[in-house]
Amino acid sequence: MCCLSHSCVVCVSPEEERRVRANDREYNEKFQYASNCIVTSKYNVITFLPVNLFEQFQEVANTYFLFLLILQLIPQISSLSWFTTIVPLVLVLSITAVKDATDDYFRHKSDNQVNNRQSQVVIHGSLQKEKWMNVRVGDIIKLENNQFVAADLLLLSSSEPHSLCYIETAELDGETNMKVRQSLSVTAELGDPNSLASFDGEVVCEPPNNKLDRFCGLLCWRDCKYPLSNHNMLLRGCVLRNTETCYGLVIFAGPDTKLMQNSGRTKFKRTSIDRLMNTLVLWIFGFMVCMGVILAVGNAVWEREVGSLFQSYLAWDLPVDNFLFSAFLSFWSYVIILNTVVPISLYVSVEVIRLGHSYFINWDRKMFCPQCNTAAEARTTTLNEELGQVEYIFSDKTGTLTQNIMSFSKCSINGHDGWGHVSKSIEDGLDFSSFNPLADPDFCYYDNGLLKSVKLGDLHSHEFFRLLSLCHTVMSEEKKEGELMYKAQSPDEGALVTAARNFGFVFRSRTPGTVTVTELGRPVTYTLLAILDFNNIRKRMSVIVRNPEGRIRLYCKGADTLLFERLHSSNNHLMNITTDHLNEYAGDGLRTLALAYRDLSEEQWEEWSERHRQADRATDCREDRLADIYEHIEQDMMLLGATAIEDKLQEGVPETIAILSLANIKIWVLTGDKQETAVNIGYSCKMLTGDMTEVFIISGNTVLSVREELRYSNYLYSSLYPSISLFLPLFALVINGHSLAHALEADMEGEFVSTACVCRAVICCRVTPLQKALVVELIKKHKKAVTLAIGDGANDVSMIKTAHIGVGISGQEGIQAVLASDYSFSQFRFLQRLLLVHGRWSYLRMCRFLCYFFYKNFAFTMVHFWFGFFCGFSAQIALDTGYWTAINHFFVWGSVGSFFTIMLAMHSQTLFSIFPNQFHFVGSAQSTLVQPLVWLTIVLATVICIVPVLAFRFLKLDLKPQLSDTVRTICFWPHSQLSDTVRTICFWPHSQLSDTVRTICF
Repeated sequence: MCCLSHSCVVCVSPEEERRVRANDREYNEKFQYASNCIVTSKYNVITFLPVNLFEQFQEVANTYFLFLLILQLIPQISSLSWFTTIVPLVLVLSITAVKDATDDYFRHKSDNQVNNRQSQVVIHGSLQKEKWMNVRVGDIIKLENNQFVAADLLLLSSSEPHSLCYIETAELDGETNMKVRQSLSVTAELGDPNSLASFDGEVVCEPPNNKLDRFCGLLCWRDCKYPLSNHNMLLRGCVLRNTETCYGLVIFAGPDTKLMQNSGRTKFKRTSIDRLMNTLVLWIFGFMVCMGVILAVGNAVWEREVGSLFQSYLAWDLPVDNFLFSAFLSFWSYVIILNTVVPISLYVSVEVIRLGHSYFINWDRKMFCPQCNTAAEARTTTLNEELGQVEYIFSDKTGTLTQNIMSFSKCSINGHDGWGHVSKSIEDGLDFSSFNPLADPDFCYYDNGLLKSVKLGDLHSHEFFRLLSLCHTVMSEEKKEGELMYKAQSPDEGALVTAARNFGFVFRSRTPGTVTVTELGRPVTYTLLAILDFNNIRKRMSVIVRNPEGRIRLYCKGADTLLFERLHSSNNHLMNITTDHLNEYAGDGLRTLALAYRDLSEEQWEEWSERHRQADRATDCREDRLADIYEHIEQDMMLLGATAIEDKLQEGVPETIAILSLANIKIWVLTGDKQETAVNIGYSCKMLTGDMTEVFIISGNTVLSVREELRYSNYLYSSLYPSISLFLPLFALVINGHSLAHALEADMEGEFVSTACVCRAVICCRVTPLQKALVVELIKKHKKAVTLAIGDGANDVSMIKTAHIGVGISGQEGIQAVLASDYSFSQFRFLQRLLLVHGRWSYLRMCRFLCYFFYKNFAFTMVHFWFGFFCGFSAQIALDTGYWTAINHFFVWGSVGSFFTIMLAMHSQTLFSIFPNQFHFVGSAQSTLVQPLVWLTIVLATVICIVPVLAFRFLKLDLKPQLSDTVRTICFWPHSQLSDTVRTICFWPHSQLSDTVRTICF
């Protein structure tokens, strides 16, 4: 058996292929496949203490203070008790350990809950209950309605007709719509434990990977090989719905399942404040070392010049035998004393403040959406102040700027563009109930001309809506006669099927081989011969059906740019007319699709069907082979028309973008829609305005044409406005996916960035999810700016993870974007408050806190530094540590609390509404050290610390000198003046003479 292709494998795995034999644990255990036990916890009772301490001492600050503690245990160099360091160090380690232990406890609890779920396993012809953790690869398990799937299973049989089963994949991709899975026909008969116990088929498939929508494999049974696809698989995390029972063979278990393969660790994101803080701590540590060196040199000089005079009665300690060794020990003593300049509690204090800021975001009622009953959520605590430094926003369009609630708006049928062009000022739309009792009462349409066309029997209109009722993957649920509920995987598809329903072509139900439609009151069942799936590369979907008369027809819908290339040459005139209609629809901001069909003869179908079966059974390059087969049949099609779907802007989007632009934040829209639609939405949401001098359009299809267009844009910009900084808001750039692919190449990315970054707005159209991530990475690489990506769908996940800050919109496309994000809410307009309120406050508070924190520690440390000049550099402390601790906790924290309380009151909504101009946006932390005010503060603080000490010292010497001061002064007098003074001193009482004076007298 040859290995499966790399196109089917997503992640690197030591396995080249997986072989699983049903009901044969002994055979499967030879490969040492993972068990079904899930372990997401990091510690256990034995390993917690050593592993957690090892992790914590990876932090430089913790290692540094452990080193200080060791120094303090050496009596020759320590003038402080080890208690002063070990207490805060243990406190910091304990707080972190408790937090880690709490998090891990909940992981253990979740793991135990999942691992101890019960499942029914077929063993020796009978069903036996087993815990999930005891399920093994190769076991056959039974699932019942509303049960979670225990592992990645190959569906063998089901209680439903045609061996179908229905699943909900909310835990995998966030979509609550039901999806259909079907077993192979050869295993559908295995419906009881006895027959399943004798099943000995062997599955050869791809190794474990994280691709949710793809599976490649073969089932080898009874000397035959049957191809397997994702349509035959039930993945762990799914829930069985509307299906009484089904049986499945375990293919992947535990950590090998696709659910666990997709639950990798999120990349840790650090803020610019963190980087700045780490840099400052290193500089401060260097400053402390310099102070220690200065005091050590002072100790050496003092011991040599003055201390040596006291050796007769104040000898050095035993290890010290010269002034150099004394200076060496003094250096380490001062490292201990001056350690407060590098604060041990800094990182813990910062995390506590960030946690508080996260709760402020979660509690903000102005970011709560009552319609969705969804509050804003800070899913991380490390990026709050980074919100106040965002310079670039990368946004998806559909579902992020728009509501992603689609409604059928206009259509073009056989070149006629009269449908939908009526005023919507009519109080009520058309009443479809009298014409069609199965119509959706919530559907709104205002043009009676299209309905008349259908009633009069226009063949093109009938074929148009017949295509919409057949070419889709919608599931229909009929709770009672005539009450239909559609469950579509995308809002676009649901809107089109609903439109066909109201115009008389009602999709009723489907089976694996049939689609039942009620056409103008007459039930018609079509034989479903093949489904040619939609994907982001094909950007179209097709079905091949046989009608009751036996005629075979292919129906196709998709992006106009790709579908028009596959039309028959006789459609050129109709294609030109329809293209004009599509451009008009796109100019109105509508989402467009083109529709086409092709009649197939019985011979053509049989030939293509055989080629399709061979490609489907291929073990290598299966996906590529199927794509080629699809391409072959989707040719020479006849154009039917086009649809236009309206997706309205969300509330407050234009105002939000306008305000963010005033804060000098650049907004880029990255969308898969066509250029005209995206540009129109750009004007609607005020990204593009009429007063813009130029909108650069980059649409070249070759490297040379794209480079020429970029250079021309640069030339035009430079020639119009040589002074760039004054005219940034006057330009915009629009680029499509083909051109962007060339612009992202290494030799052209610099020109693209330089052109795009001088524009107020950038719109990238027809882009893939990978291109979205590449654009974000490009700005991070070239501009060194803080980026934010916001989206609502699975196609936005890569962009969200790439940006410095990821924001997920909990909308209509599941929760994958939310799960990958750092912050989430339900409306784009809340982004304004997240950045300009919470981001600004978080940034201001953190900067003020850091300034105050470092000032407090410098003030305390400089006291000991200056005291060294008064105590003979003997490494004695000036302030009692107990006194300082009380002052620190009472006054310092009290003043910080009072400060933030006052700031919170001053920055309230009331004051903001009264004085909006006083609330300027905060700049980037990277520019902090180039601000003159910062260095002025440092200089003033230094002068304030030094000048009083020097002034006091010199004034005291002149106004009220001590005896020792007088003697020191005498030592610097000329010899002629010394004799008279010494004679005078010699007549002083003996008790007043110090040893130094006696030495001078002799």
